[in-house]
Amino acid sequence: MMALRTSIAGAPLPREAPDQAASSVRGPARTEAIACVLAAMVLVVLSAGIANVALPVLAHAFQVTPAVSVRVVSAYQLGLVMALLPCAALGERLGYRAVFTAGVGLFTGASLLCALAPSLHWLVAARFLQGLGGAAVMALGVALLRFVVPQAQLAAAIGWNALAVALSSAAAPTVGAVLLSSASWPWLFAVNLPLGVAVLLATRGLPDVPGAARALDATSMALNAGAFGALIAGAEQLPAKPALGVGLLAASVLSAALLLRRELPKEAPLVPLDLLRSRSFRISVIASVACFAGQASALVALPFYLRHGFGQEALTTGLLITPWPLSVAIVAPVAGRLANRISTAWLCATGAVCLALGLAALALMPAHGSALSLVPFVALCGAGFGLFQVPNNRNMFLAAPRARSAAAGGMQGTARLAGQTAGAVVMTLLFTLTPLEAAPRIGLGIGALLTLGAGTVSTLRAGSHRDHDGGGMGT
Repeated sequence: MMALRTSIAGAPLPREAPDQAASSVRGPARTEAIACVLAAMVLVVLSAGIANVALPVLAHAFQVTPAVSVRVVSAYQLGLVMALLPCAALGERLGYRAVFTAGVGLFTGASLLCALAPSLHWLVAARFLQGLGGAAVMALGVALLRFVVPQAQLAAAIGWNALAVALSSAAAPTVGAVLLSSASWPWLFAVNLPLGVAVLLATRGLPDVPGAARALDATSMALNAGAFGALIAGAEQLPAKPALGVGLLAASVLSAALLLRRELPKEAPLVPLDLLRSRSFRISVIASVACFAGQASALVALPFYLRHGFGQEALTTGLLITPWPLSVAIVAPVAGRLANRISTAWLCATGAVCLALGLAALALMPAHGSALSLVPFVALCGAGFGLFQVPNNRNMFLAAPRARSAAAGGMQGTARLAGQTAGAVVMTLLFTLTPLEAAPRIGLGIGALLTLGAGTVSTLRAGSHRDHDGGGMGT
């Protein structure tokens, strides 16, 4: 496959081997490009976490029930999941930098609309637009890094990305609480504006990866949006309104079937079926879904576990969970370095086992004991997740051709959101079907089994050529 050309500061690079092209971004230009991508990721992650903290305040401000206020979060997630794969396709058609920049611009503009929202409906619509912009960032961020750093440093770059995401996740509740204690809720969204403008200006230094002469299929994009939109909505409605939930899930399955039938003959389909034919890529996607499902069920269960099992207040609960993202932040860069030296199959398996052991230990802790005794196991969960996720993502990207890096990024984000949705649905069903005191423990146990499954799936890559050197299709 012909190597893509990149240009830095407007100067086109000659056609050359892909790794050579990537490594030509040197010195300050490389640092600025990496900082731009990571700052955009911080915007997307921080905004999600801040909004979660603000739900009670928003419910009071707009005089709605807590259940209705959750739409502020759901709209954002809906925009993300519906647009990830279409944004990847747009990146491959129009150019990575152009679509990434448009995503940052849309996210920043939507943040202003959120801050000016006169009603909940306005705010929900603006959050949906934020999700669409965030999808472009998530789909193309790591794909752009692949054209910024040499292949040997990709795992380290993914580690930096995981570090930025983990620190943003850890900081979001505190940032939200500080803003709400000193200002009104619109500042939760207005705080995005300075960083958003700065990132927009910095996108000029990103590699100008040209798009391919590939037609965009509006029908496929609509079917994709319908499939994922109905899936998320159906999963949310299933516990409270089973008939509606089942109907939406059936619509999701029908849309997905029509989409796959339409995309199957294409050389570069919207749903990356060509990448999924690669055993290495397929295993990484399945493992990612399972791991995120386990993580999501645990992170939903833990606040209730700490509140009802250990009698902790909201602030203390947040502090007790903070070691999780902080451990991810510490371990992720280390995992990035190890991924170039150790089989990623066994590295992922080790991380998944650590996460599973941490969750199992939390589930089996004696009730009404000291909450501080949970901290080492919460930290073990974060360390295990960081050790799993960085090499798994590295393998996913390096199993794909460079020309399909955006599709790999879209699939990575889709796997993450699918897993998170599955974990949330598991906990919703447990809260509906089991006593409140028992549901968190069961959820933590299920999370342990799911993450252990992710580690088992990862071992299927052991001994493969790509597992050791990251050589992917078409690289």
